[in-house]
Amino acid sequence: MLAVGSAEEALQLLEGESVDVVISDERMPGMQGSEFLTIVRKKYPEVVRIILTGHASVESAMRAVNESEIFRFLTKPVNSDVLHKAVKDALASRSKGHGTEHHYSLLENLEKQAPGITHVRRDSNGVVIIDEDDE
Repeated sequence: MLAVGSAEEALQLLEGESVDVVISDERMPGMQGSEFLTIVRKKYPEVVRIILTGHASVESAMRAVNESEIFRFLTKPVNSDVLHKAVKDALASRSKGHGTEHHYSLLENLEKQAPGITHVRRDSNGVVIIDEDDE
């Protein structure tokens, strides 16, 4: 287990260390945890991300899920058994190849085999267009 005191230190650590799971607090010096985990997602998509917060709000949960693509959103105080299970599940998810990097790889291969298949076309009402005759 590795621990640092800030998002900046964590980003420096990630440059030189192989890490499977990152757990971040939402409130940290320098930047919010959801911002930090968004950077981690972009630079290290294979790393599973978990966020902790003592100040849960719908907005922060939505930001963490939508922008950071977190694996778990946990509120403090967190029970050690709950945290342990979240990390265990994150590692199991990663080892099964269910990480973001694996999904992107599958999509890229699918797109190579059938160009355009990974793009969803919608009409002006947002309805998915399956056949050009449906327009």
